[in-house]
Amino acid sequence: MKKIFFTFFLCTFAFAYSQVVPGDTVRMGPLAKDSVAVITKPSKPAKPVKTEAKIIEDLENANGPTKKTIKLNPTRAGLYSAVFPGLGQFYNKRYIKIPIVWGAVGAGVGYALWSNNQYKKYREYYVAKLNGTPNEFVDSHPWLDKKALGNAQDRSKRQRDYAIAITGLIYILNIVDAVVDAHLYESRHDPDLSFTPTVIQDQYGFSTPKTGLSLSYRF
Repeated sequence: MKKIFFTFFLCTFAFAYSQVVPGDTVRMGPLAKDSVAVITKPSKPAKPVKTEAKIIEDLENANGPTKKTIKLNPTRAGLYSAVFPGLGQFYNKRYIKIPIVWGAVGAGVGYALWSNNQYKKYREYYVAKLNGTPNEFVDSHPWLDKKALGNAQDRSKRQRDYAIAITGLIYILNIVDAVVDAHLYESRHDPDLSFTPTVIQDQYGFSTPKTGLSLSYRF
């Protein structure tokens, strides 16, 4: 029985081995027996190594503002406004403030001059009343005594002094506004910083929308 099984397996192995096609083997020429074929891929050019300064420059360009921000000189703006009110605002490109400054300073100077003229006029009437010298206004208003003319004189003088003080304060504020505005010009025109009015919405819908200010900073 063992001989039968052995003969069966031997025949099966011989049949399977005979099915191998000679073309399946790789044939090489006689000169290729001792040679080895080496296939190399084309190497990629090496990337240039960035220096530390180049890396820092790339980071600054990536994280910096999207456009160049113009810088103003606050000292120059203050000097311009001190020489001529409104000139500092023109330097800061705040043209809408120029007529406001001119109007405020002009009104103060005009009222001070008018009050000074009133003071001089009432001062003349008061002196004429005290000395009894003839005066057209005093003679046409005999019911005005020395006390009334003296009060009118003091009131005109006080109004003149107040007008001069307020005009001087407006002049100083004009200089301060030009200096501060020049300081804030860079941040106001920085594309990474915005401060604008906005409408604040209630996310739950319990209250009506309100107006407010929105501050945005990108870094």
